[in-house]
Amino acid sequence: MQHRHAAPSHVIYTIAIIGFIFTLHAAIPVYSNSSFLSLFLDERTVGLIYMIASAISILGFLIVPAFIRRFGNYAMAVALICLQIALFYGLIMSTSPFLIATFFILQLASVSLISLNLDIFLEVYTSKATVGAVRGLYAASLNSSWVIAPLIGTLLINGTENYINTYIAALAMLFPLLYLVFRNFPRFKDPTYTHYSPWQLFKHISANKNWVKLFFANIILQVFYAWMVVYSPIYLHKTIGLSWGEIGVVFTVMLLPFALIQYPLGKLADKKYGEKEFMAIGFVIMGLATIVLSFITEANVVIWAIALLFTRIGAAMAEIMLETYFFKTVKANDSAVLGSFRITRPFAYFIAPLITVLGLMVTTHQYLFAILGAFVLIALLPALTIKDTK
Repeated sequence: MQHRHAAPSHVIYTIAIIGFIFTLHAAIPVYSNSSFLSLFLDERTVGLIYMIASAISILGFLIVPAFIRRFGNYAMAVALICLQIALFYGLIMSTSPFLIATFFILQLASVSLISLNLDIFLEVYTSKATVGAVRGLYAASLNSSWVIAPLIGTLLINGTENYINTYIAALAMLFPLLYLVFRNFPRFKDPTYTHYSPWQLFKHISANKNWVKLFFANIILQVFYAWMVVYSPIYLHKTIGLSWGEIGVVFTVMLLPFALIQYPLGKLADKKYGEKEFMAIGFVIMGLATIVLSFITEANVVIWAIALLFTRIGAAMAEIMLETYFFKTVKANDSAVLGSFRITRPFAYFIAPLITVLGLMVTTHQYLFAILGAFVLIALLPALTIKDTK
């Protein structure tokens, strides 16, 4: 099990379905999370909550590989999903701002760690020749959840500030998720995981210059996502004046590229092209389109939907190329390296608030999009200099 091998297609499809349900549970409340927290906490504290959750996620990524080696990926996945059920129940039932913040922080960290379990399941069953297609299919499945989640979320909120309904829906998603993992992987054979100390892991990753560039580009992509998730809904609702129903429509249109283009792009990366060119083009589109957002000031659903759609066309291209490249060059037994790659997500939540804090020292909320777009274009440096897999 140390090497990739061909797996029946139904196994890949099963993991894709599991990924869809898992992502749906996380995505339904995600765009209203910051608004929900703002009912109890000020905007600066909301940013601090995300930073604490990121720190715990990073710590979890460093610790969990040892538990996976000890208990196995299947057992850890079941345990973390059960923990997530308990955390969402606590979040729904609590009225104390302190408890709400605590449960919120822990469930965000738990989401990150469950995603590592799913990565390991998928990596074990993926052959090197089909990494792009499999990752494209998996990404399309996950991102289909992101497409429908804003509509579901805004329907549940129904023009009010009763955000708790989104957490009830998320909790409901966890029960079929638990059943599918419990039913399909009780005899999962773990690869022989490689153990690294933190210093050994750092040296192992640093020794691969392409990995270093990939990690750097992925941090920039994840900062883009983190900033957009936390701040764009508040900006569109409070500054531009869009209703939550309109925001749901905008975000659904915006997220279509993730469901529509990642699978074919992954197949192209496998069969005809490398990842480098698509990655660079994606960052250019994403960066320039984000800069344009600073110059849109009217509350027009169509204009915002089209403008944000272009940002995600670029993001979808960059993301699937980053994922394909990484999983072509890492083995399933490198759970610590997989975890390190996923650390870039919570790490991004440390950087994203800084864009707002530092940006507001020199400009207004409107032009933070231009600052974010310029930051995204920095990713061209690693994208253009990475060694292609073709």
